[in-house]
Amino acid sequence: MKFGKRIKEQIQESLPEWRDKFLCYKELKNLISSSESIFVGLLNAEIEKFNAFFVEQEEDFIIHHKELQYRIQRLVEKCEHNEEMFREEISEMRKDIVNFHGEMVLLVNYSNINYTGLAKILKKYDKRRGSGLRSPFMQKVVGQPFFKTDLVSRLVREWETTMEAVFPATMAVVEAEGYERSAVVTSSGEGIFRNTVAALSTMREMRRGSSTYSAFSLPPLNLPDSDLVFRSVHLSSPIPIP
Repeated sequence: MKFGKRIKEQIQESLPEWRDKFLCYKELKNLISSSESIFVGLLNAEIEKFNAFFVEQEEDFIIHHKELQYRIQRLVEKCEHNEEMFREEISEMRKDIVNFHGEMVLLVNYSNINYTGLAKILKKYDKRRGSGLRSPFMQKVVGQPFFKTDLVSRLVREWETTMEAVFPATMAVVEAEGYERSAVVTSSGEGIFRNTVAALSTMREMRRGSSTYSAFSLPPLNLPDSDLVFRSVHLSSPIPIP
């Protein structure tokens, strides 16, 4: 699949309020024949856009992470000797926990797709213009805040561990129906759950080794526990995996 089509699909699969935060790939492609200063100017503006959005989301996630941890700890203390009460009340938090996890996965994908888009559009530029812009520019990109996903990836893994610990052992098999129906389906029919599955599929595809691997390729995906999402959707969700 051509990258222009892929990023268009990713934008449509993303949360509505995120859609104008992605790389303007088509606009950059149309500027390849313009002066380098105009092309680079838009690239820099795009990076500023990525950084501002990513940092804002990351800060919100840290706050939400602490709030959810506090709510769970209070619940544990309240239901210390009553496991049945704990399971009933933690199920009411499932929507918040699952949506939080899904949004973090989407942010990691946001970083990946925009990084990959920059690398690809610069490759096109160098090929068309006989330039050597890609290498020095991408060296700058890897130092940008939006590229540094270690913290968010760690939170994703932590909350997958939490979901497996605080929900019943059958959560991913039997009770995931509540995950899909009550937690993620929106009035528009595009919920975080479906978007998360699509994001994971894209990340794995982009990070899979191939004959075109280069110094600017992303490393293999390091979210192995995210198979929880795939198990849940296969067994309980009527929404087809993209």
